[in-house]
Amino acid sequence: MNNIQNREYILDVKGATKTFPVYDRGIFLKKHIGDIHAVDNVEFNIGYSETLGLVGESGSGKTTLGRCLLYLEKLTKGSIFFEEFNLGDISSAQLNTLRKEMQIVFQDPYASLNPRMTCAQIIGEPLKVHHIVSTKDEYEIRIKQLFDLVGLNYSMANRYPHEFSGGQRQRLGIARALALEPKFIVCDEPVSSLDVSIQAQIINLLIDLQSKLSISYLFISHDLAVVRQISHRVAVMYLGKLVEIGDSDQVYSNPLHPYTQALLSSIPIPDPIKEKKRERIILKGEPPHPMDPPSGCVFRTRCPIADQECARTTPPMVKHHDMHGVACLKVR
Repeated sequence: MNNIQNREYILDVKGATKTFPVYDRGIFLKKHIGDIHAVDNVEFNIGYSETLGLVGESGSGKTTLGRCLLYLEKLTKGSIFFEEFNLGDISSAQLNTLRKEMQIVFQDPYASLNPRMTCAQIIGEPLKVHHIVSTKDEYEIRIKQLFDLVGLNYSMANRYPHEFSGGQRQRLGIARALALEPKFIVCDEPVSSLDVSIQAQIINLLIDLQSKLSISYLFISHDLAVVRQISHRVAVMYLGKLVEIGDSDQVYSNPLHPYTQALLSSIPIPDPIKEKKRERIILKGEPPHPMDPPSGCVFRTRCPIADQECARTTPPMVKHHDMHGVACLKVR
């Protein structure tokens, strides 16, 4: 496959598959007993200045997929194109150069910041690693710009992470991700550990930064209300597979896949009368183990409308209603 391809998307994912081998460690030898299917033949794209929300239960493969997009995890099969470059075909030197364009904001603002470094050192480390600034004055000016960009007071630059609140620490994580002026950021559940009021502040900050800097996001979350607020399109993941993808308003107003319908039925409604009247979809059982996914449709063991055909055939992603895609044999 060619290294370079003409592209209209900043990111294009083709057949992305990631499996992790599992070994039984004996006294003398370790034996390969199976594979965990973390990401299974996933395809989607992300446009320039677009946010794609990725939702699903814990263990569905969302974080692994996000790490694969940055090539922090190498794909088992498939291709990831970042702009015109196939990340699997370029050299290590080219990949290191491209890492300036792709960054990540981690889930836990308490664990993702080095407690032995000041906040200025944490934010400034990428500038030194990639040789972005050449003088001390340039370095300090850029640090101040980044503090201002995420709404932090520069007078706190020499404090340590433990002196900041959770929301302030996540702002530091965002500032660090912005240091190299990336075009694409993976936001891996960036507000899940924060209070609701602080969540809204961080979401508004990300939206504002996208407007100012034309950044594209993959926004990973299990909170459907948060995803709706920030995303242009939404992708729903179950047991390593994408089961539905489409415009945010379409997916939320007219969910087609039974799994998406069940997820959306769990979102609380602030109107107590409507909340009491609406029907909840309760999924039976637990998700299958990723080492032993079901044949055919991976959701069939919990699906209320599954039949024998669903056990024999793996449903393809089929487009319905313009760009609204769903992988379900029962949706016509």
